[in-house]
Amino acid sequence: MNNSVLEFITKRRSIRRFTGAPVKQEKLATILQAAMAAPSANNSQPWHFLVVTEKEKVIALCQAHPYASFGVDTGAVIIPFGKKDGYRWFDQDMAAATENLLLAVANLGLGATWCGMKDAYQSAIRVLVGLPEELYAFALIPVGVPAEEKSARTQYDESKIHWERY
Repeated sequence: MNNSVLEFITKRRSIRRFTGAPVKQEKLATILQAAMAAPSANNSQPWHFLVVTEKEKVIALCQAHPYASFGVDTGAVIIPFGKKDGYRWFDQDMAAATENLLLAVANLGLGATWCGMKDAYQSAIRVLVGLPEELYAFALIPVGVPAEEKSARTQYDESKIHWERY
């Protein structure tokens, strides 16, 4: 087995404590390139990404989401969004892009946590970033310089693997 592949993937951990330092724009660009390298059904690429680095808006966004208040000390918030209505594979495509984004964050020495969005959270987020009603915010992802360190881990469980048939 190639340990470098596992090392790359297992670095990704949910980080919820940050230094408050800004995130360099070149790192944000790399993160977004990784996100857009994700597969999508029929190569539809339904994703768009809203990047917020203005400190007051970062704080407001993290306070508007009921599970993102830990992110007030991040340097950025990334919101993957797109047109969900009428596109059958929206959730799968957006999840693939979001996981690529999170892997890039971890491997650039940054931290993040994927905060899922549901209909009830949409309006508060839309107002803060001017997102039109027809577009759906898939996640709110605070990204920053970590103030905590978590060791790499796998949650490998051989009992959940079935070879050839159940």
